[in-house]
Formats: sequence, C-alpha cells, structure tokens
Amino acid sequence: MTIEPFRKEDVPRFLGLAAVENWVAEPWEFDFLLSSFPSGCLSARDEAGAAIGFVTSLRHDLSGWIGNLIVDQRHRSCGIGEALFLGAFDNLRNVGVETFWLTASKMGKALYEKHGFSSTDTIIRWTGKVSEPAGPVPAAAGELDAALDQLGWGDRRDGLLAATSRRGTVVSEDSAFAVIQPCGHAVQVGPFSALSSDRAARLLDKALNSLPAGMTVYIDTPACNRGAVALLQERGFMDHGTNVLMYAGAKPDYRPEYVFGLATMGSCG
Repeated sequence: MTIEPFRKEDVPRFLGLAAVENWVAEPWEFDFLLSSFPSGCLSARDEAGAAIGFVTSLRHDLSGWIGNLIVDQRHRSCGIGEALFLGAFDNLRNVGVETFWLTASKMGKALYEKHGFSSTDTIIRWTGKVSEPAGPVPAAAGELDAALDQLGWGDRRDGLLAATSRRGTVVSEDSAFAVIQPCGHAVQVGPFSALSSDRAARLLDKALNSLPAGMTVYIDTPACNRGAVALLQERGFMDHGTNVLMYAGAKPDYRPEYVFGLATMGSCG
C-alpha cells in the first residue's frame, strides 16, 4: 500500500465509496479541495495501483479541516485510514496551521482522540421539506459577511465562503447571511451565520420561501447553538443523525451561538 496525491480522476471512485456509506458528497467539492490545498488531499493505493482509500484537508487561515476519510470496506482494520489521516494532519502542520478541525462518527472518534483531538460540540444533521403552498418567492441576492463567519469559527474562511457562494444563492439580513446550495435533488442551507436567533429565524424563513414546495432541505448545525436547535424544531425539521465536532492544537475561539449552518456536509466546516 502506498499513500499518494488524490488525483482528479479518483473522484468517481471516491463518490462510489461514499455512496456505499450513504454519505452526501458532491463532485464540486473535489474541484475546490484539489485546487485549494492539493498536498492535503491523499489516496491510498494497493499493489496494483487501485485507489482503496481517501482523505482531504483544507487550510483556512490559521485553522484547517480534515474530512472525507474513507477506506474501502475490503481493506479496513489494517491501518490505511490512520495512515491517510496522519498524512493530511502532517501536511496541515507543515504549512503552519495551528488549529485542526474534523467531525467524527462514533466509530472514528477513538482514532482521533489517540492523536490529540478533543470533542467540543456535536453536529446535528437536520432534514426538512418546504411546506409553503403559495409557490416560491425569489430572494433578492444577498451579501456574504466574512467577519460574521469568523465570529463563529474564530478564523477567516474566505476561500470556502467564496466557493460555496459561487455555486449557490446568498441570502442576507442585517447581521445574518446564508448560502442556499444545490445538493443532488435537495438543497443545503449553509454556511449560515447570524448574530441572534431572531435574525436567523427571519433569514431561514426568507430562504425557505424562495424554494419550491416539497423541496428537501439539509442543514448541519452545532448542538451547542440552542437557538438553532429550537428554530429548526419549530420549522418542522427532523434530526437525522449526529457527528462529533473535534479539534486539536491551539484552542479555537469557537462561538457556536453564531453558527446556524455548516458550509459543507461535514467535510470542510
């Protein structure tokens, strides 16, 4: 087994492995990740050169995010996942990243704890359907607020914000913004930041009102943001699973009360 760079032609193989695990993964993400921080995106190959596992990572400013760690079920329990993870971890450290983020399943949490990661929150995946019967009301184009995003995550994430806004629709209110992104036959709302729950509620309603009735909507939110949890429950969203949010390195200035939706489905933050 060798660890090599994640190649663009490997993307269909990754998406095939992700589908087996019922992961929500979109091809655009790999165009972004492989161009943003290629040295942090790795694949494991068997003796015949076939890709049998992957990991990606993304450098923000002082923080980085490790995601998409997956190994073919036929090659598990022989250290391939750990080798991929350590490769991405080392490459982020080598470029000066101080805080390292990831989300972990119950199965994967022990691996990350072994290498110094601590749990700091739980990320809840919410799923809902647009129920507005009167038809969509197009939302006026809004503006990203990078400073508000930084208030929640303690770091500038300009590249990720730009990438998600290019493929989606930005909606905003005073001190609140969100991106509505296509996600297969559904949409994802995120990144989604707001200075208060009231502002977040107005913005979420604006976003939902811009979508056709029956559309499926995904939102990943931190459980520590109790205002976000209450808002989504009030709007009829259902909890469809959780992952643990973990970090290592310098303690982040993480303020979950301002984070109402992650930018990606767990892979970039």
